[in-house]
Amino acid sequence: MRISIICFSLTGYMTAEDLQKDLQGKGYTAEIYKKSKYLDDSIVESTGIWAGRHFETDDAIIFVGACGIAVRSIAPYVASKKSDPAVLVIDECGKFVISLLSGHLGGANELTLEVAELLGAVPVVTTATDLHHRFAVDVFAKKNCCGIQNMKAAKEVSAALLAGEPVGFYSEFPWTGKLPEGLEESSEDTQDKPEIGIAVTIHQTCKPFTSTVQIIPRVVTLGMGCRRNKEADVIEKEASVCLADADIYSQAVEKLTSISIKKDEVGLQKLAEDWRIPFITFEEEELSHAEGEFTPSEFVKKITGVNNVCERSAVLGAEQGRLIKNKTGRNGVTTALALRNWEVHFE
Repeated sequence: MRISIICFSLTGYMTAEDLQKDLQGKGYTAEIYKKSKYLDDSIVESTGIWAGRHFETDDAIIFVGACGIAVRSIAPYVASKKSDPAVLVIDECGKFVISLLSGHLGGANELTLEVAELLGAVPVVTTATDLHHRFAVDVFAKKNCCGIQNMKAAKEVSAALLAGEPVGFYSEFPWTGKLPEGLEESSEDTQDKPEIGIAVTIHQTCKPFTSTVQIIPRVVTLGMGCRRNKEADVIEKEASVCLADADIYSQAVEKLTSISIKKDEVGLQKLAEDWRIPFITFEEEELSHAEGEFTPSEFVKKITGVNNVCERSAVLGAEQGRLIKNKTGRNGVTTALALRNWEVHFE
């Protein structure tokens, strides 16, 4: 985790120094910035401009000073709880640590508790689900490394739990641990199920409740093959069509795979870069050891040495998972999808 700490007085700097040492001792990357004419090496830019730069690059920003300074500095950059970094405020004497922004998805609440323990300070967390010790769907998603679709429904889930109303839970995947208080296991066919609920799914049309927040795990591998120097826009279009045909969210894709002779294929590299996923290639021998039944092609075998690239590489990328969409060939591009074995964890 990359953390930037900014302070505005000598006392604040001393608190920041103590915190920096403690954070670095726990393996965090923590850097101190000073903003005062009375402190050496003070930054020249305004606190607001500084905050804007670090909003783009840091996992967390800690202001050692007044809440007002922090609020005014970050206000122009606050965009979404899905993307905003954690923002904390500590008084210069280190007595209180306040979770100011992105408490759940950004991890501010968790970091607040950790920092308060390091400083021997009082943590201040104002999120309702934390105060009432209720299940928080965004924290659940983060801990399971999942995305969230329909943040409006996520807010409705929290409101229902706080009001003591039942919230449905449906999952396409097995889970371990105990279902949290307030959640009721449901299936897509359950009668008299709650109107509001959570669905752990990779499918766009999986909406078993009237108001469904979808939790999307990254567990799908997209295997691809293509003609040499295939246009990048065609490759991206075929990748998108493949997912649409299978009713699968692009957020569920964790890897792009192919054969090693395609590792320098610009169109595949660009797709991985645009989708922010790793591009992994396998040697011919590795592909030949993929487990499963695959769609054979003598032409592909003649060119690559194996009778199928997209399906085999998808299965290997999914850690010997199972094919959920067989090979489709269009416009000089082949695609296939495989699903990695995965389960939901409740603490």
